[in-house]
Amino acid sequence: MAFACIIWGLMAPFAKDAMRVDFTGIDMVAFRVAGGALCFWLTSWVQSLCGKKQEKVPLRDIGMFFLASLCGISFNQGMYTVGISFTSPVNASIMTTTLPIISLILSIVFLHERATWQKIVGIALALSGALMVILTSHTASAEPTNPYRDAIGSIMCVLAQCSFASYLVIFGKLIKKYSVVTCMKWMMLFATVTVWPFALPHIVSLPWQDIAAQSYWEMGFVVFFGTYCAYILMTWAQQVLRPTQVSIYNYFQPVISCLASVMMGLAVFGYLQAISILLVFSGVYLVTGGGHEKTTAKEVCAEPTDSKERLSNEQK
Repeated sequence: MAFACIIWGLMAPFAKDAMRVDFTGIDMVAFRVAGGALCFWLTSWVQSLCGKKQEKVPLRDIGMFFLASLCGISFNQGMYTVGISFTSPVNASIMTTTLPIISLILSIVFLHERATWQKIVGIALALSGALMVILTSHTASAEPTNPYRDAIGSIMCVLAQCSFASYLVIFGKLIKKYSVVTCMKWMMLFATVTVWPFALPHIVSLPWQDIAAQSYWEMGFVVFFGTYCAYILMTWAQQVLRPTQVSIYNYFQPVISCLASVMMGLAVFGYLQAISILLVFSGVYLVTGGGHEKTTAKEVCAEPTDSKERLSNEQK
């Protein structure tokens, strides 16, 4: 999980650098979903060659995968990637930490989850931090920029988290029904179908011979590592870690992104960004119950040591 979050933390400055020189936000999204679809379909094909039985997906669930791809990939990656092209990688990475807050709000509204005072205070703190990022977004840019453009980019990154949170709340049962390869190969395919009609006219007109080799390498990192490898690592981690432990590793992202962005000369990190991170982290800490879940000695002894047995028990 640490490696997955480190990859996602590096993805923001790499994508920003490539979009600053040779590509646009919609180009990056189009290559990412198409590359992800290719990788996951190839993985499914290799699994079938190795004798693994392929999951059968009925037509109704294929339609649900199409709707899930809109929330979980097309809108999410589209808003986030285009948002990075407008604002700094530091602000974009800070906004990713608001996902647990947005998920909780949607769960309270649609799933009638109980809202305690601790969670309400946590939501208020996190939203205050997000609002500070939006209002001071131009201060994180290494070069003079348009404050309104930076604010729009930060808002788009928040909307990306809203889209992904909606995906988690609405399509949670569907995603748990199938393996990650089955889910992602269909969702990436549908995302490619919905994104490429908008990106194709600009992609065709790109001056491919003038694009720097560094931009190609950065695009490759975003597609292969930031999309394919990170999803695989996250899935493996979720099989052996508790949900609270997974969420704690998510805080690697803004730290790694801030360090990489400053080192690459893409952003600056000032006291306003530090205050914003502190507010958001404090809010998420309160919302998630103040840290790790407590585990009794009886639960530790009863916990199965075999990963397959553990997964079977969780499914039951």
